[in-house]
Amino acid sequence: MKIGATFSEIEPCAATIGFFDGVHCGHRFLINHLRQAASARGLASAVVTFPTHPCKVVRPDSCPALLTTCAEKVELLASTGLDYCIMLDFTSGLASLTARRFMELLHTRYRVEVLLVGYDHHFGHPCGDTFADYERYGRELGMEVLPAPGYGCMDGRRFSSSLIRSLLEKGRVEEAASCLGYEYFLRGTVTDGHHVGRRLGYPTANLRVNDSGKLVPADGVYAVLAEVDGQAHGGMLCIGRRPTIGNGPERSIETHIFDFDADIYHHDLCIRFVRYVRPAMKFGSVDGLVERLHADEAEIRAILAGFLNQSTSLSV
Repeated sequence: MKIGATFSEIEPCAATIGFFDGVHCGHRFLINHLRQAASARGLASAVVTFPTHPCKVVRPDSCPALLTTCAEKVELLASTGLDYCIMLDFTSGLASLTARRFMELLHTRYRVEVLLVGYDHHFGHPCGDTFADYERYGRELGMEVLPAPGYGCMDGRRFSSSLIRSLLEKGRVEEAASCLGYEYFLRGTVTDGHHVGRRLGYPTANLRVNDSGKLVPADGVYAVLAEVDGQAHGGMLCIGRRPTIGNGPERSIETHIFDFDADIYHHDLCIRFVRYVRPAMKFGSVDGLVERLHADEAEIRAILAGFLNQSTSLSV
């Protein structure tokens, strides 16, 4: 997949537009539909997207936490078999373009011959244009405009990045994974912590997430897969503020990696969320906490054994 805002040479293509946060199952359905339309017309396939969320320009006070960083999004888009990723900076100037002017830009600069408009997607300023308007602009510009069907529902709601964010904010990581098509993950660096876990018999890797704008799931204990130095290990993770220990107000992301004793400070770490186990809670004593950690470990080892036996998740 070729990526950029400018290309020395670009093939005539069929394209679709979106932010594609998470590159979830709905996005993949749309991209598959796009690739079929492109192939039928002898065209390349392309997505038009943005490195930062449009909300940062149009509604900076309500920009959501993101499911993927720009680099992660590009990695996921590349896995779909697309030919091009047209990455445009979403500036106030771009935001002010009418839908027709934006379509003209795509047609003349990026050789977009076919535009696939996703279900319930609108673009251009002001945002009152309908699909019939897009079709009319396309006829005027010599661009074919096609509708894409919607994909999937959960609890009566269409699959969307906002739905997945809502699930993760409630700790519902298994349902989020069913929408994403892969386990939600956090990437970052292992940093020095308070070393309390080691004294309790459960040393932890403290994760500093690479991008502060990425969504961290709800506080609680999770069964996870921890990938370090190219190797995946089972683990138990706690997100929270250590209420029993009481050693600071900051929210931490700590993973005890099973059967692992290497020094990985300052190493890269990727955490994949498999299942929510219980909420973070305050225990009456350290002994009570340790007793519960033993029970958590037994439960999570059993969860991961079953998960690894049946997992068909994507490699991201």
